[in-house]
Amino acid sequence: MKIRYIVYALIAGALAYFVYYRITANKAISESGKGGGRGGSGSSMVVNGIVVKPDVFDNELEVTGSVEANESVTLQSEISGLVTGIYFTEGSNVKKGTLLVKINDRDIQAQLQQVLTGQKLSQSNENRAKQLLAKGAISQEEYDTALAELQSLNAQAQLVRAQLAKATIRAPFDGKIGLRNISVGEYLTPIKVIANLSAINPVKISFSVPEKYSGQIKLNSEVDFNTDGLNQTYKGKVYAIEPAINAQTRTLSIKALAQNPKNELLPGSFAKIRLTLSTMDNALLVPNEAIIPVLKGKTVFISKGGKAKQVPVESGTRTAERIVITSGLKAGDTVLTTGAMALKEDASVKVTVVNN
Repeated sequence: MKIRYIVYALIAGALAYFVYYRITANKAISESGKGGGRGGSGSSMVVNGIVVKPDVFDNELEVTGSVEANESVTLQSEISGLVTGIYFTEGSNVKKGTLLVKINDRDIQAQLQQVLTGQKLSQSNENRAKQLLAKGAISQEEYDTALAELQSLNAQAQLVRAQLAKATIRAPFDGKIGLRNISVGEYLTPIKVIANLSAINPVKISFSVPEKYSGQIKLNSEVDFNTDGLNQTYKGKVYAIEPAINAQTRTLSIKALAQNPKNELLPGSFAKIRLTLSTMDNALLVPNEAIIPVLKGKTVFISKGGKAKQVPVESGTRTAERIVITSGLKAGDTVLTTGAMALKEDASVKVTVVNN
């Protein structure tokens, strides 16, 4: 029985102490509030701020695009035949006109010799007919027949020579040749891909911008870009702009040229592109964290006479860190950058100015 009473006494004592502690804590909080909290008049809230100064601001647009070869072609044969020679090394640079592949052309060579023999005979006949016509020994019709035969054989010779030229495949431009898909002795058909040839210095940068920026992109505008595979920023220059907006995507297609002397930039690479649309000489910029979204727009807090003042502002371009203020602030204003959500109008503040 005594143990039970002792337990009851301990529980009652603990409850009494808890009640006393809560009453004391609440009283302390109440007195602290009367002394002037964060928005009160009795103490100042310590905040950071920046002094607004005019600055040069480059209005940039960031988009994505891709790297393309300046020239690119899939090498294929126009005729069918056995491959008798391959004269390029995979992955090498070749000059325009370089012989790359030779196809067996013995049958075409034979056709050409046959035509040339007939052409020679026809040329002799035409010469004799011309002399006889001049003497009146034959009619004009007979001479015209000899001339027509000669012209027909000349045309046949040109046709056979054209076929013969198709038996040799040459590089259509300076470039780098890729991996080959054929071997010597293989029967090559026009649908068979021999290899890919690409000119990659310079390279093209292909990208699109939203319709609202279309009027701000000019020929010869410079662009900066980088790719995922290379830790380097490259420069290019806009050389071509599509004359119409894509009605489905509402974007404008653009291409720029970039030098690639080391062949580091590879066609097909993903590119992150930055364009400078315009430059503002006297822009007023504030950190993004200073902006407070409200129902009718945006506001910021400024410090005026040691008090926080909330002012509405209008903004322009936003970057990852700062935003352009187009109205509502003037040079020399101290904009508060911390405690924005806890500040109240006319709250006392002690501002620590940091570099903008």
